[in-house]
Amino acid sequence: MNATPLAIVLGGTVLLVIAALWVGQRADGPHAQIRRAVLAADRITTGIATAIAIAALLVAVFAGFWQVVARFATETPSVWSEALVRTALVWMAFLGLAAAIRTGSLVSIDMAHRYSRGALRRGIEAAVLAGNLSLMGVLFWFGWIMAERVKFQEMAGLEVSISWGYAALPLGAAFAALGALGQFLDRRAEELEMAV
Repeated sequence: MNATPLAIVLGGTVLLVIAALWVGQRADGPHAQIRRAVLAADRITTGIATAIAIAALLVAVFAGFWQVVARFATETPSVWSEALVRTALVWMAFLGLAAAIRTGSLVSIDMAHRYSRGALRRGIEAAVLAGNLSLMGVLFWFGWIMAERVKFQEMAGLEVSISWGYAALPLGAAFAALGALGQFLDRRAEELEMAV
């Protein structure tokens, strides 16, 4: 097995966590400028990813509805709707990942976070960031490789390259990695607001 991609992802994760710790330690000077730039980029990209994920969900709903109508009302099944639903749901899931991470909903270690203070709390947040960045790095790397490998294959029913389906992995991972950095620098725990 070629361990080079995993070594690169691990090295990149360590560097990004160290940089995030450096940026997040002070609220003035170059730290604050970098923090503001990362959070602005996160706000824009997470908004874009969320909008595309919502659009993909709507496409899946309408294509699924058409599939049912075509099959039972007209008795002529649609050849493209099932593939479109499947592809739209993949895009929705991987782009929605950015919003889930940004709101603190994906890897939520709320009990440990609630009962810890100071350096221990920041260490838990850094470990969560490292886990998220590692996962996103692996998804990006291998998603890119898969999209490249299948670029000459076509999706049955849609007659487009299957790479369009696999492209959701690296794109969603990139958006989610930026969302993880944003979550680390400006923590939101929206799911905890409703917790008892």
